[in-house]
Amino acid sequence: MDLDALRNADLALLDDAVDDWSKMVDDLETLMDAAEKGLRGAANKANWAGVNAAVSKEFIGKTAGEFADAHSQASSIHKILGDTRDELKLYKGQLNDAIERGRQKNVTVIGYEGGFTVTTNVPPEGRAQQNQDSQGEITALRDEIQGILDKATESDTTAGTVLMAIADRSKLGFSDVDYSDRDSAAKALKNAEELADLARQKPEDLSPAEFDRLNKGLKDHAGDELFAERFATRLGAQGTLDFWTGINDRHSAWQVGQARADQYDDLQKNLSLTLATASQSDTADMTAWKSTMVDLVDKPAGRGGGFPLGGQVMSNLMRWGDYDDRFLVDYGDKLIQTEKKFTSNGRHGAWSRTGADQLLNHTGTDSGHDPMTGYLKALSNSPDAATQFFNDTFVTKDEDHDFTHDTDGDGKQGKRTLSNFDYLFEERDWPQDKDDKGEDSIAGRNNLALALEAATTGHPAGEMPTADAPPHNAGQAKLMESLVASIGDDPERLTKHGYMSDSIGQITSEYLPDMNRAMSDVPRQDKNGEVTDQWRDIEKLYPVAGSEAELQHTDVTKLLFAVGQNAEGYAAVEVGQKAYMGKLMDYHLDPSLPEAQRVSDDHKLIIEQIASKSGEVSGTLNLGAREAIGSEASDKDKAYEHSVAQRKNWISGGVGTLVGVGTSFVATPWVGALTGGAAGTATSVILESVFQDAEGHALEDARKDGGQFWQEGQMRNTVIAEGGARTAAEKYGSVDVGDAGMIARTAAQQGYLNSRAIVEGAAPGSMTDF
Repeated sequence: MDLDALRNADLALLDDAVDDWSKMVDDLETLMDAAEKGLRGAANKANWAGVNAAVSKEFIGKTAGEFADAHSQASSIHKILGDTRDELKLYKGQLNDAIERGRQKNVTVIGYEGGFTVTTNVPPEGRAQQNQDSQGEITALRDEIQGILDKATESDTTAGTVLMAIADRSKLGFSDVDYSDRDSAAKALKNAEELADLARQKPEDLSPAEFDRLNKGLKDHAGDELFAERFATRLGAQGTLDFWTGINDRHSAWQVGQARADQYDDLQKNLSLTLATASQSDTADMTAWKSTMVDLVDKPAGRGGGFPLGGQVMSNLMRWGDYDDRFLVDYGDKLIQTEKKFTSNGRHGAWSRTGADQLLNHTGTDSGHDPMTGYLKALSNSPDAATQFFNDTFVTKDEDHDFTHDTDGDGKQGKRTLSNFDYLFEERDWPQDKDDKGEDSIAGRNNLALALEAATTGHPAGEMPTADAPPHNAGQAKLMESLVASIGDDPERLTKHGYMSDSIGQITSEYLPDMNRAMSDVPRQDKNGEVTDQWRDIEKLYPVAGSEAELQHTDVTKLLFAVGQNAEGYAAVEVGQKAYMGKLMDYHLDPSLPEAQRVSDDHKLIIEQIASKSGEVSGTLNLGAREAIGSEASDKDKAYEHSVAQRKNWISGGVGTLVGVGTSFVATPWVGALTGGAAGTATSVILESVFQDAEGHALEDARKDGGQFWQEGQMRNTVIAEGGARTAAEKYGSVDVGDAGMIARTAAQQGYLNSRAIVEGAAPGSMTDF
């Protein structure tokens, strides 16, 4: 900063800017609160349907989020401007004081573009009398002024750098950067550059101390957007691959490998989180980074131009964090192209690891040699990208491949088009791998299940939907249709890989309205293609706020039977269906329900239908559990009881609102379970009974066989249904309490018994080929 620029600076303009941003922060805080409590709150309570459910509510949620991001960004800018203004005022005052002190000692400071001079204004004839002390004062003043200008320049430059970094973060909308002051933001950028320079070293030059600094720095700046973008772009896409490949090279990185091998898993996680955060940036440099990384997927990243490929390396740095959706889709497209090339369009497997290959993953679950494993884990954290990826095409019927099916029912085989879901879930030859215990790795297919959970539900795997989550969209419903049909076609696609059932069970629990519709066996259309009146009643009985997954009864039954063979999958659906039964009773027996939403004024018939289908779901699940427990008495039933009891933690612990995607109160089993499960509702009574019963049985010493478990399940089901119906009847007074309980008990028992007949092929919806 030039001397005259600081000396003559009109900082009143900066005062005005700080005041304007202060007002902006206050205004945005008001708007943020209004959006959160008013806009989003009203949206969550509204009874969304059709296009409004699929589009409007999601838009409102994102808009409310934008107000929060705008407030964070404005607050950071206000603090940075305030810090800079205060410092420049201080430095301007120090400069003017120094100049005045010099003037009083006959020393003049003259500024010019690019510098300044300090000289005496004593006439030449009097200079001879000056001593060396006077010359020392001139030098001291010069140094003092230069120091002031250096600090002012640093203040101005860092402010500009940080403000530009914040502004460049997002081309559209706002970023949620939040810094308490300018110095912390500037320090983050500086740290990012220093740590990136460490990672750019040759692996043999990286010392254990530098490894520690890098690992700690990435962890300390977790979620720091400015840091992440600067780190990633300074390291570069190729540099990122070189670093992870190099540090995992046992030959070149032997020093740090021997000293810090037990901390590689932490570094892998911290680096993954940093890169995920960076990927959300829209800066030109980060956009180039993402494009380059996609190009490098099929390029050699190893020493000497060999394996591993870029995709094998990068996929292992995608197991944590929320990566940018567009980047994930583009990356996945390139990964699929590479997969097709290496497998001859899926004819055979690929990615098998030899003992000489590098260990690229340090989670202990797998070696990291199959790039699909890490990529699927990334999709499990990014629902929108996951939905698009699975619905995209792997091969068309016109490509050169060996996948065939009966094209028109005449028994003749013809080539079929496969989606990425079809290929990965049904056809892929998954490479054999080992975990760190030397056992066969399950990570690939397990991550596939996690990614499917995100893709079908719309929320990250392992999380529960919140009240403001949008309902299922067309892409999610389409994928769910494919998943259920695939398991219905061959249940062993799930039962041979039971570890996938926790995710598949959660998915199932979030599509219970769609499944109950399918289990009604009511025709959707008449012979003229018109929607039948009976189907319109079913739509009212089981409301679906977003896009419906149109399923077949036989496929649903096979899915429930398969999921029931795993304790965690069983618990997710069993508790979910019970909660859903309670919500349906609370909903339909409420006399204030608008006429347009009423299915019938015969509340006894409604109770009968709700309890019957809930009984069928429970019965089918318990048949699956009976299959898994077996015919000999054992403690296997305890795992089921324990898993059901554990679901209580998802509610009371506030982890989520349990099941379903955020739509209207009744359109999903789980959303609203906290509010909908308030004391005195059918939902609360049912869930309390479910959990108390499971907790009690889990503590029993008695050993049971599968048949006993199924029989006990029948008794539980009828008692729980009766209690829920009686509670709803008493609360709303729309039907006699005694009649409600008796009807629910009888219907639940019949539905439970029907499940056995259906599975064995002796009732509507039967599975004769099961």
